[in-house]
Amino acid sequence: MNQIKEICLKEKSKNPYMIWHKLIKISNVPMHGPIHHIIDGAAFMTAMYNAGVKFNLDTALVELANRGSDMPGATCGKWGMCGSASSVGAALAIIHETGPLSSNEYYKHNLQLVSNVLLNIAEIGGPRCCKRNGFLAIKTAVEFVSKTYGIDLECDNFSCDFSNNNVQCIKKRCPFYRRTE
Repeated sequence: MNQIKEICLKEKSKNPYMIWHKLIKISNVPMHGPIHHIIDGAAFMTAMYNAGVKFNLDTALVELANRGSDMPGATCGKWGMCGSASSVGAALAIIHETGPLSSNEYYKHNLQLVSNVLLNIAEIGGPRCCKRNGFLAIKTAVEFVSKTYGIDLECDNFSCDFSNNNVQCIKKRCPFYRRTE
């Protein structure tokens, strides 16, 4: 987590994809796994901070790591809950400072964001791909904060450069697939 936090705290971009890509390139980040329960939300959270949303990024990243570490791997297939969705949802909840007893619009918004991400992931189907689901979670989060709060994060059309590393890649069914052969 220290390396993730260091990168995020130095980052100035409002583009969560670009931040995410820097985090994914850390040498010990695997193709799949629970590290995405932290990285996906960290990239989104950092872009929000750089877009002018006021919160303590250092403290928020630590809290996100704590929450993301609580969720085991393979929850997409075993629980019906993707860790990428929970990661951006947790990031928004941390920014909003909401908890289980919150009774404001932010509580509702956190759940709506996660619901939207899960719907977008479900529409594509499996098998799991933590990179694809991370892309979808970030894309959905960017659209959500733009529509809900008028926060415009920089967002590129993204194409995947991980398909050759993923034995289960669904290729053309994936909206981010880029032919690399």
